[in-house]
Amino acid sequence: MDHNKTPLFSALRRHAEQNPLQFHIPGHKKGMGSDPEFREFIGDNALSIDLINIAPLDDLHQPTGVIEQSQKLAADAFGADYTFFSVQGTSNAIMTMIMSVCGPGEKIIVPRNVHKSVMAAIILSGARPVFISPARDGNLGIDHGITTRSVRRALDKHPDAKAVLVINPTYYGICANLKEIVELVHSYDVPVLVDEAHGVLIHFHEKLPMSAMQAGADMAATSVHKLGGSMTQSSVLNVRAGRVNPTRIQTIISMLTTTSTSYILLASLDTSRRHLALNGHEMAERAIELAQYVRAEVNTIKDLYSFGEDILGGEATYDYDPTKVTIHVRHLGITGYEAENWLRDRYNLEVEMSDMYNILCLITTGDTQETAEKLIHALRTMSDEFHSKGEVKELVVKIPEIPHLALTPRDAFYEDTEVIPFKESAGRIIAEFIYVYPPGIPILLPGEVISQENIDYIVDHVEVGLPVKGPEDRTIQFVKVIADEEAIF
Repeated sequence: MDHNKTPLFSALRRHAEQNPLQFHIPGHKKGMGSDPEFREFIGDNALSIDLINIAPLDDLHQPTGVIEQSQKLAADAFGADYTFFSVQGTSNAIMTMIMSVCGPGEKIIVPRNVHKSVMAAIILSGARPVFISPARDGNLGIDHGITTRSVRRALDKHPDAKAVLVINPTYYGICANLKEIVELVHSYDVPVLVDEAHGVLIHFHEKLPMSAMQAGADMAATSVHKLGGSMTQSSVLNVRAGRVNPTRIQTIISMLTTTSTSYILLASLDTSRRHLALNGHEMAERAIELAQYVRAEVNTIKDLYSFGEDILGGEATYDYDPTKVTIHVRHLGITGYEAENWLRDRYNLEVEMSDMYNILCLITTGDTQETAEKLIHALRTMSDEFHSKGEVKELVVKIPEIPHLALTPRDAFYEDTEVIPFKESAGRIIAEFIYVYPPGIPILLPGEVISQENIDYIVDHVEVGLPVKGPEDRTIQFVKVIADEEAIF
């Protein structure tokens, strides 16, 4: 296919150049009705293509024209049979994957450290999650992916599962042997869904891990906006036909998608696909080289460490994406949160994320030698300031056992509830989420039975000031549980 073409973006430009008289939404009408300061800042070119699904521009909900052509080009670029554009992020694509294969009461095998969109889809679909614990890294204090052995055990115990979901790569860039997992799951005639939110570049370079489509997965939700150059909130859902139904996928994604689809976001997907298809290998090569340079320099700085190929060799650490530079800061006597704030305050430098022991810096196709040097200089200064001054705390990664699931998350979410003191909630069924950072694994999900071990673990984290997220009461003094029903005599 001719990847120089951008069917949708070209159609938008032609439409704007014709300057039609508009009596349709959006009401700003090419910026004339916009706030003047915003219009001046954002520019008339952008406002001129902020349009709706009029006939010449096709309709994302039932594409037959330029959007359909753009999606076919994207499928070719990503090695998929079908590609669906999402203007509501990868969250929307993940929810579509799950809801297109799972119905009420049906099982889906998922890692415990899933994105919250997975749990949203499980609640909406009424599916019953079967959780697999991810492999934990006792040296870095982070979680990797799930292993082939753990997937096999889950399938042997739950052969009626409707799908297996895999995160590839993880937020930190680590991959298990995805091809091996896919082949195993397919031997049970079960589809594989991949959360590929952090893996758009891996399609385009042999030095990067294998992509979901290359591994033979059935569906993959891929964030083009995260690392592929499109605008925030624009993603794709790549599909391999056979075990999943593309027609049903179109129906589900349409159900979940706004009817006021953003043509600016769609155009950025169309053009980013072109850029990746034509130049992705070269772009990825530059990013890899720059990231490896940063990694090598970090490892010369006192009390800082960034893993590379040395982390490989385990079942959960089969491969890694070097463009994700994880920097372990514990030996400076500070937390990752403190490092993130220090870099922001002192150098106006923002990292992707931080946890108890690490910060994560993404080196992308938008970086240069200059930006890399500024990061390295800031890290050297940070090391000089904190080296040998703070207490180096022991690394602890201790997670309670996965609780018993007494109700499906959907049933728990919609049940009658009451609010009780959290410290008195042992034995009750929780009706909300509680996540603890690090490492970000949900400790309690709707429908699970609260144990005293869960309570002690969460209270310990709250008392030392670590982030605990999810419940409506942010102080975690109270928790929402399924209401007890009084017996009727």
